Amino acid sequence: MKYTVGEKKNGEVVVTFTLPIDEWDAEVEKAYQKNKGKYKMQGFRQGKVPRKVLEQTYGEYMFYEDAFNDYCPRAYSEMLDKETQLFPVSYPDIKVEEFTDKGVVFTAKITLLPEVTLGDYKNIKVEVKAVKVTDAEVKRELDAMLQKQARYEEIKDRAAKLGDLINLDYAGTLDGVAFAGGTAKDQELELGSHTFIEGFEEQMVGMKIGEEKDLNVTFPANYHAKDLAGKPVVFKVKLLAIREKHLPKLDDAFASDVSEFNTLAELKADIKAKIEHNKVHAEAHRQEDELIKQIVKNAKVDVPSAMIETQLNAFVEDIEQKLAYQGLKLADYFMYMNTTEADYRKAHENEAKETVKTSLVLQEIVKAEKIEATKEDIDQKLTEIAEHMGKKVSEVKKTMNKNQEEMVKNNIISEKVIKLLKKLNNIEDHVC
Repeated sequence: MKYTVGEKKNGEVVVTFTLPIDEWDAEVEKAYQKNKGKYKMQGFRQGKVPRKVLEQTYGEYMFYEDAFNDYCPRAYSEMLDKETQLFPVSYPDIKVEEFTDKGVVFTAKITLLPEVTLGDYKNIKVEVKAVKVTDAEVKRELDAMLQKQARYEEIKDRAAKLGDLINLDYAGTLDGVAFAGGTAKDQELELGSHTFIEGFEEQMVGMKIGEEKDLNVTFPANYHAKDLAGKPVVFKVKLLAIREKHLPKLDDAFASDVSEFNTLAELKADIKAKIEHNKVHAEAHRQEDELIKQIVKNAKVDVPSAMIETQLNAFVEDIEQKLAYQGLKLADYFMYMNTTEADYRKAHENEAKETVKTSLVLQEIVKAEKIEATKEDIDQKLTEIAEHMGKKVSEVKKTMNKNQEEMVKNNIISEKVIKLLKKLNNIEDHVC
């Protein structure tokens, strides 16, 4: 096999492969040996039909496709092993140029890893926002804790009011016709929770147990089901039960019941400290994101469309995996969201491009700053992983494959480059 590497243009290069006729015939013979067991002809045992007989019967090119499909990826891989300066970012575009009595010529158009020109990444100014915890935020957390400790008393002698937990039957119709998802039996609902369509819960206030009523409501204009969006519908409801919510008193006794603290003051202080902790780290992540965005903006790189498509594929695969855990299918998700995969990909194209560009820029900084994962770094990370899993480091090492080992190295390098960028730009590094 011979090959020639063409001139790099617009992030692409064409490699031309030439296979002499004797080498090509050897590849065809391999394809024949691989596939001959499939054929049986009169006068020959199955798998014993000579190649020439098969070619005379089915055509002289019958093994060409299999031969080429076996040979092409092998030749391409061997070429990349030698041409270490070529970094493909996707599968090549293969084109057969000629089949002659002299041999085979085919080309591989390769999209290459783009060149990155770094801009300023050492003198970035990032706004630092003050972290403050308000009394209202502490109160919201306390209210949530109170709600979790609520008890409910069944009510028989009064009408429903906001704040009650009720049970109801309902059946919705559009122009007199029932619609999908509009019917339920013994449904639980807290009046005033804004769980149902606007106006639904408010119209149930004042109803008594056993009472039936028609509720006129309108679906939101942006409702996910197009056939119902913005449409006026009628729900026939029947109130089955009413329970009144009773919240515990917010005092030292409550604090002692729901926490390790003896007083409400201590509980409030702990809540405030936790909110502040979360805000500090949220602000640190915001600064980190802003820093990286500015660094990426300062860099120059033409992101190949192939890399954008690969990233979009990753986005879709991520959604698909998450849905699978819930027993859902991707097609159903897009139908529920009133969109298509094509529309999703188009809507997220810029995000995919920025994701790829960010990765390329950070990789270039890693090279420029000579950042690597040392043996000490890897041992420390494996120790952390082992401790988290409750295993010995030796046990973790035994179960790791090459991909997992590479992932550990990449994670270490990612952490180190972010830490360095923060240091270079005077941004405090908060350890979670």
